[in-house]
Amino acid sequence: MKNFLLALALLAAVPAVAQTKKATTTKKTTTVKKAPAKATTTKKATTTKATTATKATTTTTKAATPAPAAAPVAPLTEAEASSGLREALTTGVTKAVGFASEKDGFNLNDDIRIPFPPDAQLVATTIGSLPLGKQTIEQVTNLLNRAAETAAPAAKDIFLNAVQQLTLTDALTLVSSSQKDAATQLLRKNSEAALNAALRPSIVQSLDQVGANAAYTKLIDRYNKIPLMTPASTNLTDYVTKETVDGLFVLLAQQEAKIRQNPAAQSTALLKRVFGGGK
Repeated sequence: MKNFLLALALLAAVPAVAQTKKATTTKKTTTVKKAPAKATTTKKATTTKATTATKATTTTTKAATPAPAAAPVAPLTEAEASSGLREALTTGVTKAVGFASEKDGFNLNDDIRIPFPPDAQLVATTIGSLPLGKQTIEQVTNLLNRAAETAAPAAKDIFLNAVQQLTLTDALTLVSSSQKDAATQLLRKNSEAALNAALRPSIVQSLDQVGANAAYTKLIDRYNKIPLMTPASTNLTDYVTKETVDGLFVLLAQQEAKIRQNPAAQSTALLKRVFGGGK
């Protein structure tokens, strides 16, 4: 009987052992199956990194491609230099006359303000020492500048005509000159006397128009009545004409220097070509 019970116990234990072995085997199989999946993921990540690296390399290669070289600028010709200088002077004259023609264009510009006539300084000193004398001298001086401002517009065509008649025998040298008003000085040398003569009638008219002649004559008459004084001249025309032309040349020289030195003042393609190196 004992032997029979022992045999039954052994038979019951066999299926349990078999089930345990089956579970263990299944678990091991599952573990083994997961391993390839991980390897596949790693391989995919590696492939992605490699692709990204390749793209980065390609992008870097494209960025490193050099830009094509700019075409060389053709040398400036004598004809271009001559035309550029005339255009610079024409532009300069237009702006200079515009500035000079404004109210106080002469009077408040220390570079061109017309002073009381130097050959009448004794008159200024003597009258200035009298009551209200200094105010009288200043009033007359202001009127001389008003006369120049009034006559300035008439100078435009006179100056522009002189620019067109100017002979430029070595324009390339003038363009490259270290003297920033070289063209203005050439114009002055060749045309100043003619410009004074041409502008004189306008000065005569403007001196009367603003009352400068009347005020100056009154001042000189007052001076000439002082005992023992040498009579002074009342003629202002030649002096104011010369000073007006001189002031316009000063403004023109300033405009030429701007065109030569400041790209913003090179307002046309020709001026950029001649004075900006073709840039």
